[in-house]
Amino acid sequence: MIFTADDLRHLVIRDTLNYLDDWSLAAENLLLGTAAQESGLGGWNKGRRVGLYHITPAMHRAVWDKYLVNNPSLASEVRGMAGQQSFFRAPHGELVTNLKYATAIAWMIYRRANQQLPDAQNPIELGKFWHRHFHPKAKGTVADFVSNYQLLIQEQEMAVA
Repeated sequence: MIFTADDLRHLVIRDTLNYLDDWSLAAENLLLGTAAQESGLGGWNKGRRVGLYHITPAMHRAVWDKYLVNNPSLASEVRGMAGQQSFFRAPHGELVTNLKYATAIAWMIYRRANQQLPDAQNPIELGKFWHRHFHPKAKGTVADFVSNYQLLIQEQEMAVA
């Protein structure tokens, strides 16, 4: 892990959601929990999934081709977060090198589900939402999400307090 959960929360996730005019504590906790579950807040994984949120290139393309294509103003906001040249050379690389862009794409995966967010303070409900909408065919379980959320987020926040 190259940053703390608190750094990720305040400097990346909250800033990204505010930029997209979409901040809520539930969205913030859901994305933080997703990063904890998918990569252990920044761990490397060999395979097709890349970046902090372990988004596949196919999912990245689907966000653009099936969701953002129908919302040009939102697409422009998200595109504005990507590097000007690097996005055209290696768009999936932005998911690794640009945490705010990766966070925006992760949020779009959830947003396109068009469902009410769960209780921000309930890791079990956040985990169910993750399992249903982010990687429904993943090997991870709601129990895994809750365990990672408690270990990497709640315990770290208590240690800082």
